[in-house]
Amino acid sequence: MSDSTPHISVIVPHYNDLVSLDHCLNCLMAQTLPCERFEVIVADNNSRCGIEAVRQLAGDRANVVPAPIQGAGPARNAGVEAARGEIFAFVDSDCYADPNWLVEGLKSLQTADYTGGRVDTSITDPAKPTIAEAYEAVFAFNFEKYINRDKFSGTGNLFVPRKVFDVVGPFRSGVSEDIEWCHRANSKGFRLAYVPTAIVTHPARVTWTALRTKYQRIVVENYLLNKEIPYGRLRWLIRAMAVGASPFVHMFAVFRSPRLPGLAPKVRGVIGLYAIRWYRFGAMLLEIRS
Repeated sequence: MSDSTPHISVIVPHYNDLVSLDHCLNCLMAQTLPCERFEVIVADNNSRCGIEAVRQLAGDRANVVPAPIQGAGPARNAGVEAARGEIFAFVDSDCYADPNWLVEGLKSLQTADYTGGRVDTSITDPAKPTIAEAYEAVFAFNFEKYINRDKFSGTGNLFVPRKVFDVVGPFRSGVSEDIEWCHRANSKGFRLAYVPTAIVTHPARVTWTALRTKYQRIVVENYLLNKEIPYGRLRWLIRAMAVGASPFVHMFAVFRSPRLPGLAPKVRGVIGLYAIRWYRFGAMLLEIRS
């Protein structure tokens, strides 16, 4: 690698959200890692505004490349193809990186093969959250659990050396690409670690429609992935039953959460918990019948 080649390539898939992308890029430009040590690749996934509008917004903050195959996985693959760095740092366009995000992510790779960081959730007004915001404030983006228990990291905060990515291969399309890719990496002997000091923030979804759309996509992608393993349908049914019963246990986590100050926000959180978990339960049962 020559002196002019960046050490890290930050890969940002983007689709139809210029306001969030602008904020994301501003946060990346504020990194404590010297700017010559990283580049930013925005992989635009056929945004309605057109790629030239995305390039105009990005300016000299990022290299904007087309990602013509629809989907977050293919968009990340397009970013990788354009990247020059020896390390890939994946973040979503609606995530806002802490100033030390790249420094901490780079440091973490000294003790693990690939790593995932912490994702905090922001809400507009903690005293008056919507039902969707209250739910996500407590339950969304628990990367510590994903990594330490479930052995995968979401791609909204993921650090992968090029040499690891080349062995594991690109992200798949149509399934939960983060889960599938990490499980594939694990099967090849690569070690995943959680890095609580590499922090990004993701705004909570505000409306019930946005939250329902998120989980409808997740249910479909997870089911397609689950069907590929032995006894997948049976495992899926057991998991669906657990999701349906989970609000009776997890409601106590809502009332204990410091993210929801006061009784009214906690009540909204409980309403959101029952609403989305039972929605997921029904959607999971429907997938079995499809």
